[in-house]
Amino acid sequence: MLYRKMPKNGDELSVLGFGCMRLPVKEDRTIDEERAKNQVRYAIDHGVNYIDTAWPYHMGASEPFLGRALADGYREKVKLATKLPSWMVESREEMDKFLNAQLEKLNTDHIDYYLIHSLVGELWDNVEKLGVADFLDKAKADGRIVNAGFSFHGSREDFRRIVDSYEWDFCQIQYNFLDEKNQAGTEGLEYAASKGLGVIIMEPLRGGKLASPMPPAVEEIWDEASVKRTAAEWGLRWVWNHPEVTVVLSGMNEEAHIEENLKVAGEAYPNSLTETELELVGRAEKKYRELMKAGCTGCRYCMPCPSGVNIPACFDAYNNLHMSGNADEAKFMYAASLGGALGGDPGFASQCVQCEECLEKCPQHLEIPTLLESVIEDLEGPDLEQRVAMAKQLFAKKTTD
Repeated sequence: MLYRKMPKNGDELSVLGFGCMRLPVKEDRTIDEERAKNQVRYAIDHGVNYIDTAWPYHMGASEPFLGRALADGYREKVKLATKLPSWMVESREEMDKFLNAQLEKLNTDHIDYYLIHSLVGELWDNVEKLGVADFLDKAKADGRIVNAGFSFHGSREDFRRIVDSYEWDFCQIQYNFLDEKNQAGTEGLEYAASKGLGVIIMEPLRGGKLASPMPPAVEEIWDEASVKRTAAEWGLRWVWNHPEVTVVLSGMNEEAHIEENLKVAGEAYPNSLTETELELVGRAEKKYRELMKAGCTGCRYCMPCPSGVNIPACFDAYNNLHMSGNADEAKFMYAASLGGALGGDPGFASQCVQCEECLEKCPQHLEIPTLLESVIEDLEGPDLEQRVAMAKQLFAKKTTD
């Protein structure tokens, strides 16, 4: 495991952090606790010392899970990060209530890295007006939090003014080779670093979209490299190549992914990619932009939908259609996964009633109702019910074979 130093406090943090937003789940969508605990502890045993969670992850179950998973001495081995749900705060007093509840859920007396969650300009203006600076100062003074930061999903202009509005220790931004000019972007990364902030990276693989399934056209580009790497390794190495980056969070939920990420995290030094390799990444980025239609990362902040639309799954199917080019397979899997053949209630795009409740929740600022209309056009149609029936018959047969 490689480690990088937090500029203001000198903490040696593992370059790979464990993000607890996408833990393994059982059929009922609850956390597969035994498997998730083993994964978290395995990562810690192999050098990971930064664990990240938040109030809404897994519908509120992530923090209590970590409180249990970090028992038996594991809490003392890591720096623990969680976040104040900024969009839920209506008063200065509520900030303390949220933090105190999180300390109890996480079974700890302090949070090492505490963030104001998912800021955009308007949210920052609101919590600043409510007294967030006083809250952070007092929580640091009384020891409930050690380092204060924020996570961000807004414009570069808002990012700069938020950085300049408080004596932050660190920040967390979305960054990958598709997001150099999106949200904080490279400009924001470099600005935060110039101000002495540690920088935590989220969505290094765009919620897994840069790893799997890999479009054949992109695979052809990676195959040209003299050193063979998986798509996930290319994406992670590109982020770690930036010396301004302190930690890269990965929402690991497969044992094989953890093994691969641990291996890469022991080799990915800053400025280690060659000019030829960086040019290859640039070509892959251009190809992805040609193929992708919805910039969804699968964070699920838009859920639950009042009309039952499974928004992330709709966009995942939509992107898979355009990246794979296999319309028959994409339409069938859309019918199967969103029609209840694999369990759960139907969640088709056509269930959308244009209530627009999702718009204010999306950190990517996607025009979700408009994109769902495109999903309907490309993946539904008059034979949807027939495909759903076929999928239910097929998967029912598989379970009895």
